Amino acid sequence: MSERDELAMRAVETIESGMVVGLGTGRAAMRGVRALAGRVRAEGLKITGVATSLRTAQEADELGIPLESLSRVDRVDCLFDGADEVDGSLRMIKGGGAAMTREKIVARMSERRVYLVQEAKLVRRLGEQFPVPVEVLACASRMLERLLRDELSLEATVRRDRDGRIVRTDDMNPVLDVALGDLDEEDLEGLGAWLDSVPGVVGHGLFLDEADEVLVENEAGQVRALTRQE
Repeated sequence: MSERDELAMRAVETIESGMVVGLGTGRAAMRGVRALAGRVRAEGLKITGVATSLRTAQEADELGIPLESLSRVDRVDCLFDGADEVDGSLRMIKGGGAAMTREKIVARMSERRVYLVQEAKLVRRLGEQFPVPVEVLACASRMLERLLRDELSLEATVRRDRDGRIVRTDDMNPVLDVALGDLDEEDLEGLGAWLDSVPGVVGHGLFLDEADEVLVENEAGQVRALTRQE
């Protein structure tokens, strides 16, 4: 990577003083957080950050970005975040860091939403490399596994860390990872709506219409922008 992080700088170059900025979660998003912190220090940029995870909040605070709690905000000017997969229609799978519900809340609040990815994250169809994560109340986890299997013929597993412990979100809920298998890409919206309808589901990692722009970095560090075709 060059000394100037082109991907990160492209993500934060239009941010102006007075803006409320959504700060994503994950490695790509943290590059943007560091670039934004650099502008705050160098230019005296006056912004307020809204973090999508406790981890991001801690790192942003250490870098000197002023923060406001998500619960005290109802509108965000712009958001930058990462993604695990992006297809040709800018539909995404997110949630590798188990922050997908808060990420989606901030995305819904945001006037402009930019996502940062490596070229390897571009896929022909969602589910090629990553399952869809679902945040669920612990008491509904077994039910959701059964419903996915019986009604949609989809398999789900409880996410665990390397030590075998159940991975929990910042809100202390477990995560089920749902393998899409041979699910037709035309059925993605239906799957999202189905998940939204199941009692106990808190949120999921299908981001089907959130991205306004996706910044893609190749191995040489060159960046190109993909925008949604209306």
